[in-house]
Amino acid sequence: MTKCIQESFNFPDVKKRTVEVNFQGGDITSDGGVMLLRQVDKRIGLSKAVAQALEDNRRQASCRHDSLTLLRQRVYALACGYEDLNDHQQLRHDLAIQSAVEREEVLASSSTLCRWENRANRLTAWHIHQVMIERFVASFKRAPKELMLDFDATDDAIHGKQEGRFFHGYYDHYCFLPLYVFCQDQLLVSYLRPGNIDGAKHAWAILSLLVKRFRQSWPAVRIIFRGDSGFCRRRMLAWCERHEVGYIVGIAQNKRLNEITAQWQQAAEKQYVESGEKVRQFDEFQYAAKSWKRTRRIIVKIEHTEKGSNPRYLVTNLTGKPQLLYDKIYCLRGEMENRIKEQQLDLFADRTSCHLWWSNQFRLLLSSLAYILLETIRRLALQGTELAQAYVSTLRLKLIKIGAVILRNTRRIRFLLASSCPYQKLFFQVAERLTSG
Repeated sequence: MTKCIQESFNFPDVKKRTVEVNFQGGDITSDGGVMLLRQVDKRIGLSKAVAQALEDNRRQASCRHDSLTLLRQRVYALACGYEDLNDHQQLRHDLAIQSAVEREEVLASSSTLCRWENRANRLTAWHIHQVMIERFVASFKRAPKELMLDFDATDDAIHGKQEGRFFHGYYDHYCFLPLYVFCQDQLLVSYLRPGNIDGAKHAWAILSLLVKRFRQSWPAVRIIFRGDSGFCRRRMLAWCERHEVGYIVGIAQNKRLNEITAQWQQAAEKQYVESGEKVRQFDEFQYAAKSWKRTRRIIVKIEHTEKGSNPRYLVTNLTGKPQLLYDKIYCLRGEMENRIKEQQLDLFADRTSCHLWWSNQFRLLLSSLAYILLETIRRLALQGTELAQAYVSTLRLKLIKIGAVILRNTRRIRFLLASSCPYQKLFFQVAERLTSG
């Protein structure tokens, strides 16, 4: 049977003019800003360092695409918004992507990229995390006085028969349970875990490794661990105290905590009934759970609204007034949740559809590398601009997804970006800042 492929489409006329659409424009790209990714990558040396750390057991004489090329192709494509390997069947011919990857020939096919991903193992994940940590350390021109390390877990829904697939009762679906660690907006760890474990699993070991590494470079740095109630674990708190690490962690409600604060809750309820307005108060007390060997400082937020009483508890070894610690320190961890959303929704960290476990961990890390490139653009080149706090999806839309004609000959490569692009001035400002740094 003859297979017909539609090559054009006619839309309704515009002022008696026929409107015809086809894909015969030639060397035109929708990713004219991809060279910004190349520029920031060269500045921080991210892909080069990762490629050098990866093992490549292939027979090099038979390889058309080295590890660095494959890595850049995959990471840049994720940053540009291409989540699927199948996208590369056409994307590999895009002259803009080829130029960013520093190749003049057709890039790797989806099959080649798939085989490359399936070669990942435990050492791959370890080496990439080492590069991510060293990049973070190198991002400081002088020793920081304080580092706030945010830990959080999230669900990564899966729909196949992947290794490590388990049903999670809280999320009510089959999922992985990756652990993320951020320091402000900078990503330090993206660690894939199966869905049948405690949300704090391995968090203590990761915190220990991070603290040890940071104190090697900055012996006097103050380190604070911040997390929700899922990370309120006896070993974690005791370790922080032994190693002079600050912590501020949520602690789940229980009968004993509510008994201690019952009088405060009743007073707040009475005040609400009298005023009809939300009541919000803070206090503190000493408390020791049965598994704790000592008492610890508990901060309580007493809140009463039309929905009733809503007490919240924190355990901390930090000094300061309860409301200040709650509002100005603990609540800021919500920004980390926005960074995780950027990973999951904008950079496809949940595209863990490989059968093999370490291949899915590798995909999570590829997404993380794409995030690091875009976050570095935001941090280094967009301060003081309208996009200083923009999500990575906004950065992609306004700085990367620019239509362009590509002209390439033996002497030069010209990117003729769309004349009607509304962010021309900002684009050149970013390019200059990334080049001059």
